[in-house]
Amino acid sequence: MNHLELAFTGKNNFWRYLVMIAAVFIASNTVGAIPLLIFGALTLADNPDAINKLAENPSDMSALTQDPYSGLLSLLFPFIAGLIAFIILVKPINNRSFRMTVTGSPRIRWNHYFVSFVVWTFLSFLYLVMYMRVDPSNFFLNNASITLLYIAFMAVALIPFQAAFEEVLFRGYLMQGFATIVGNRWFPLIMTSVLFGLLHGINPEVKEYGFFTMMPQYILFGLIFGVATLLDDGAEIAMGAHAANNIFLVIMVTQKSSALPTPALYEQLNINPWTEFTGLLLTGLVFILIMKVIFKWPKFSVLLTRIS
Repeated sequence: MNHLELAFTGKNNFWRYLVMIAAVFIASNTVGAIPLLIFGALTLADNPDAINKLAENPSDMSALTQDPYSGLLSLLFPFIAGLIAFIILVKPINNRSFRMTVTGSPRIRWNHYFVSFVVWTFLSFLYLVMYMRVDPSNFFLNNASITLLYIAFMAVALIPFQAAFEEVLFRGYLMQGFATIVGNRWFPLIMTSVLFGLLHGINPEVKEYGFFTMMPQYILFGLIFGVATLLDDGAEIAMGAHAANNIFLVIMVTQKSSALPTPALYEQLNINPWTEFTGLLLTGLVFILIMKVIFKWPKFSVLLTRIS
């Protein structure tokens, strides 16, 4: 296994990680905010009263966009800006290539990415179908118009960059960083999963259902993708599954407190966070087992080994 070990070939002073994190978040919130500023200016020019809606709920940026397309672009562009900044800066800051933060293999394994994408999409579809059969009154057809096709196109084009940014940053860069400090695999897994959860603490679901209700679900996502990264010796599978998860939600099912609000095919009326947590746990376990069989992963005990 080479992915975490590759971190030791670069420069790993603590301040370098702080500079990188600061840089990508500055890029996300400056360059990444350009579409929102443009759409916001256009919206306010047409409807000055939109500022009142924003004042009522400053965290709801949808008040500054006039349609779901500009809204989705405004939500996703900061991640694209952050990813570009990371790709540019990782070599001068840490003396590692972008590929080395993604995978322990000589090249990025796109077959792993696309297999995980397909498998996670299938499991998500299966879970939704079963949920709708058990509780059909909790879902209604929300959008079957041509607009869904446009949303689907945007989702497929943009969300992989959003997912790649989060996975490279957490399951690649930060996991390698923690590995250089402690020299094992389980501590980076736990720490990056917790940080991943905390990063999502500003999501609207947290405001709706509570911090301690939603945080286990976000941390569980991090654990699933982290285990996949460690066992597969790279973040390609995590990137593919993360992209599949978000694209599926954008196209297939939405709810009033969604972090990616779009006119999806179905809307779910009532959310039980612990039901969703259980569904994610089962989906994640099945996903890990399928990937283990397909890619002949080592035993799970490797997660407890030290890095040599």
